[in-house]
Amino acid sequence: MTEQTSKPHALDAALTSARQTVSLLRTQAQSGRIDAAFFESRLKSLEELLEKLAEERLHASHQTRIAKLYEVSRAIGSSLDLQTVLNQVMDAIIALTDAERGFLLIQDDDGNLTIPVRRNFDQETIGMDSVSISRTVTTRVLETNQAIVTTNAQEDPRFSGQTSVIMHALRSIMACPLRVRGKVIGVVYVDNRARANLFDERDLELLETFAAQAAVAIDNARLFSATDQALSARLEELTMLQRMDRQLNETLDLNNALRVTLEWSSRVCQAQSASLYLIDAESGAPQRVASSEPSDPFALADHSALLQQVLHSQAPLVQRTERSAILLVPIRRSGRAVGVIVMTAERPNAFSPDQQALVSRMADRAAIAIENARLYAAVQAANKAKTEFIGIVAHELKIPMTSISGYADLILMSGSLTEKQTAFLNTIKSAVQRMKVLVSDLNDISRIETGNLRVELSAISVAEVMEVVRESIATEIAQRSHTLHIEVAPNLPPVRADRDRLIQVLLNLASNAYKYTPDGGVIRLSAQQTDSQIAFTVADSGVGMSAEQLAKLGTKFWRVDNGLGQPGTGLGFAITRHLIALMDGALNIQSAPNQGTTVTFTLPIAN
Repeated sequence: MTEQTSKPHALDAALTSARQTVSLLRTQAQSGRIDAAFFESRLKSLEELLEKLAEERLHASHQTRIAKLYEVSRAIGSSLDLQTVLNQVMDAIIALTDAERGFLLIQDDDGNLTIPVRRNFDQETIGMDSVSISRTVTTRVLETNQAIVTTNAQEDPRFSGQTSVIMHALRSIMACPLRVRGKVIGVVYVDNRARANLFDERDLELLETFAAQAAVAIDNARLFSATDQALSARLEELTMLQRMDRQLNETLDLNNALRVTLEWSSRVCQAQSASLYLIDAESGAPQRVASSEPSDPFALADHSALLQQVLHSQAPLVQRTERSAILLVPIRRSGRAVGVIVMTAERPNAFSPDQQALVSRMADRAAIAIENARLYAAVQAANKAKTEFIGIVAHELKIPMTSISGYADLILMSGSLTEKQTAFLNTIKSAVQRMKVLVSDLNDISRIETGNLRVELSAISVAEVMEVVRESIATEIAQRSHTLHIEVAPNLPPVRADRDRLIQVLLNLASNAYKYTPDGGVIRLSAQQTDSQIAFTVADSGVGMSAEQLAKLGTKFWRVDNGLGQPGTGLGFAITRHLIALMDGALNIQSAPNQGTTVTFTLPIAN
């Protein structure tokens, strides 16, 4: 039990004991038999209880004040509406000090005091005709920069003779200066005309704390008002840049980035024409890559020196004539100029410094989008070239592989071979078969990357497909001394799939299962109906995979490093996953190190 929760219980117990004490003392008094020692000890316990109650009340009051100060601090930090914040501050002061009224007086540039905050105990604003305060107190606070508290102004020799004190019957008064950056700008004033001895030094300390908060609110509001126009302009600029960023980042298309950059730059500067030049990576010469006009209004040949000057200085440059102006803004990226925005206007006073600065910020943003678009275009070109190369190589390899396999068969048919020669030819045929699998995988990957891999869906017999898979892997299973279990639920409806691709998927998964299971393991293939789908499962008792390996599974050319040294390309699972998706299926894998792997995928039942 915490201290905070135990205190109320202890206090309750003390109060119960006190009641019992009072009852005992009353009984003794009524009977006329009073034990003086007992009476004294009981009075002492009651005295201790009263002290505890006073301490608890003081603690609760302190906690309330801290909470109120926190609320006001939050209000000041969350709002720039000066009147709202100051009303909240004054209401908090009045509530915590039991003041009757509270006023906040601000000194203007001429030294006159205005009263923007006038609140009463009911959290209402007091009319100016009802304002009655001690001007002597407020003037002294302003002049001395010191806080004042008086418990009864009617009897205080400092103020008792003052007209305002006598006229308004003022008694309890507190006032403290409002300080902003070392300067007194006003006074916070609270009073209670009905009660004397209301305020003490702790109340004055609280008032000074709230006065500091009020001063912060006033200063923030003044700064906000003084810079309101600049902030509005900045907000409009940020909104504009945000919209431009959104358009720039909609795609990674270079032409879109160039078009958006020119459109926004022209709009900001009200330019008649705009062109964008990028520095060629090989020649280093500027090339016009986008323009608002079919022809080049800038005439690069006539202004090459001007362009080079901007590229070298990396700062905006304006050239003016009697009737027109030209603005050149560098596009900077990683400390170097990668291009230039050029705009022309039929106004000699066009392109103000603010416009130049804004276009420079736009150019810096555009530089990132342009660079990303160029890199993306380069990557796409490289990927396309790689995919085309893989497709060509895979196609070209088929012819020599067919010839090698055919001639090997012809030689084997001749019959005049030694056992060793026959073994050599079988090794050649086995190698050609592995090459065929590799070429087929490369072909599939090439089609996947170009979006040309297609499937032909139809109603397929599950039992027939599973039998084909069993026959295809039987030799490998036997060579590795594995035990193969195939379970096909009876009366399964046809599955909607591409027959050859479904067999390819199952063979890929089965191949992984027997390859990554040490000799003598167990391989299980099963098929069963789940709702409107057929669930195919390939499970093994092999080495399994870690969570990190599972996350990488399907990455092209990546293979699990498990020490078994099995042959493969790292493409099979990537192709498998894509084929399942093409056949409207879903894939799930469960695996753990040394606990085997279970792969389940579902395909829809044929209608």
